[in-house]
Amino acid sequence: MLLKKTVKKGLIGGMSFAKDAGKVNWFPGHMAAATRAIRNRLKLSDLVIEVRDARIPLSSANEDLQSQMSAKRRIIALNKKDLANPNVLNKWTRHFESSQQDCIAINAHSRSSVMKLLDLVELKLKEVIAREPTLLVMVVGVPNVGKSALINSVHQIAASRFPVQERLKRATVGPLPGVTQDIAGFKIAHRPSIYVLDSPGVLVPSIPDIETGLKLALSGSVKDSVVGEERIAQYFLAILNIRGTPLHWKYLVEGRNEGSHADCIDKPSYNLKDLRHQRTKQPDSSAMHYVGDMISEVQRSLYTTLSEFDGDTEDENDLECLIEQQFEVLQKALKIPNKASEARLMVSKKFLTLFRTGRLGPFILDDVPETVTNPPNSRRVVVL
Repeated sequence: MLLKKTVKKGLIGGMSFAKDAGKVNWFPGHMAAATRAIRNRLKLSDLVIEVRDARIPLSSANEDLQSQMSAKRRIIALNKKDLANPNVLNKWTRHFESSQQDCIAINAHSRSSVMKLLDLVELKLKEVIAREPTLLVMVVGVPNVGKSALINSVHQIAASRFPVQERLKRATVGPLPGVTQDIAGFKIAHRPSIYVLDSPGVLVPSIPDIETGLKLALSGSVKDSVVGEERIAQYFLAILNIRGTPLHWKYLVEGRNEGSHADCIDKPSYNLKDLRHQRTKQPDSSAMHYVGDMISEVQRSLYTTLSEFDGDTEDENDLECLIEQQFEVLQKALKIPNKASEARLMVSKKFLTLFRTGRLGPFILDDVPETVTNPPNSRRVVVL
């Protein structure tokens, strides 16, 4: 709530997050057609798996489709749970369950995690299976929440559990939003025949809430170029500072410094893009030590600047000064040359990569509902 108040006070415009700070609009032509196709297929679906990003359980919901999905059998799958704070994530699942909504936290790349989701799907379809020869399960979500990765895992599991007539192609998966641009069906079982439909990630035509748009951009559901990497990085730093997260890195940083390998290993040139999930080539040990040292330096720099900060993070001017200082120390921590013409952009890109790959730790950006955070007759719980 504190961050939302700060945003409303003028942080977005005052800190030049964007020239036209306000609504986030990213609605390519294929999204309009895809939204119409999704609506038509939802009418025929026996069950909907709505995939959301576990780091933004509310912000990653497509509001335009909620009324139609709520009328169907639905499971909310909070994907990327490995990147989310588990304690806060448990509160979110309890929130959805208290609203009589089936919810499960998953990692689409984990077989055991997806198996639990499939068990829940079978439970939800148990009554329908007895009377319907063909069932349709539709996977829906905003861009880059992991729908296609989930489809691939479901297909692999189904191939080993059920007889299939033919080999089915895998869904296309990519790190950027907008990879899937058509609706594709995958048969996963016989008797009854069960089809799973993957669908393109679609957003609402305009995201009026500034903070929701920035959260979607930070998590990768909106292309960086639409919002601007610098604007997104500023927003993330604002979140960290207002929540005081870097102050909790003190002991982590001290522990890493004691066991640092910086003095005994030559530091190679290393690209942070290589930190993305890879199945074939893994970074060598020296590169990983180098990345670990760099992450420690990033955390140490942010901890130091915040701990020595004598201003008020609730004041937008003070917060702006702090973030400007943090950009300077991050440039050093990330080893970006002082004379680089696009130094600030390079800092933003590398910093965002660290967040999106989970290297800075697990986060949940959406505030837990007050009824869950402070149940009756309980002490107040501080959520970081």
